[in-house]
Amino acid sequence: MRLVLNILFAFFMAFGSQAQTLGILKYSGGGDWYSNPTALPQLIEFCNQELGTQLESQVKTVALNSPELFDLPWIHMTGHGNVFFSENERETLKQYLASGGFLHIDDNYGMDPYIRPLLEGLFDEAPLEELPVNHPIFSSFFEFSQGLPKIHEHDNKPPQAFGISLGGRLALLYTYESDLSDGWEDPRVHNDPESVRLKALQMGANMIHYVFSN
Repeated sequence: MRLVLNILFAFFMAFGSQAQTLGILKYSGGGDWYSNPTALPQLIEFCNQELGTQLESQVKTVALNSPELFDLPWIHMTGHGNVFFSENERETLKQYLASGGFLHIDDNYGMDPYIRPLLEGLFDEAPLEELPVNHPIFSSFFEFSQGLPKIHEHDNKPPQAFGISLGGRLALLYTYESDLSDGWEDPRVHNDPESVRLKALQMGANMIHYVFSN
């Protein structure tokens, strides 16, 4: 692969001039992959301020057949509806994750019945499993002793975090009934209380810190 994606966080911090770019996944199926357009830029601004990272403020939109995919260490995916991956896209996603890439999928409400079957069958040797509250991603920088925070109410269900781990490294995180990316958006979009929005941003920062530390 063109990019060695497993970068130590200390190295990342020391060489901040080599700024990393994060991505948003564009997918087929009719789901609104473009939801929450201010979310990732707001999270990047928070991480650069609070973690001292040097993430590019501009994000890159990629599909699973985009040549730039393997240049991006961290990709975010969200939406409300149907998701479809072709066989070639599934294989490319597996290669991306196995090579050190990280995908965060945030159900914006309505994605779950489509995305979960795709994830559960992605790796035979690495099933999609719910993460325990003591998983390192919940304490990599900010402490979430109860696990994934609840940001927006959907169906009166508890928030859940599911993951696929490869070689002891969490390569994919699927957040359900939390709506983190709504909480990342510009505060004028949803008018969330600042305390709620801060929880969402801190959990997002934990993901960034985790990826560049493992």
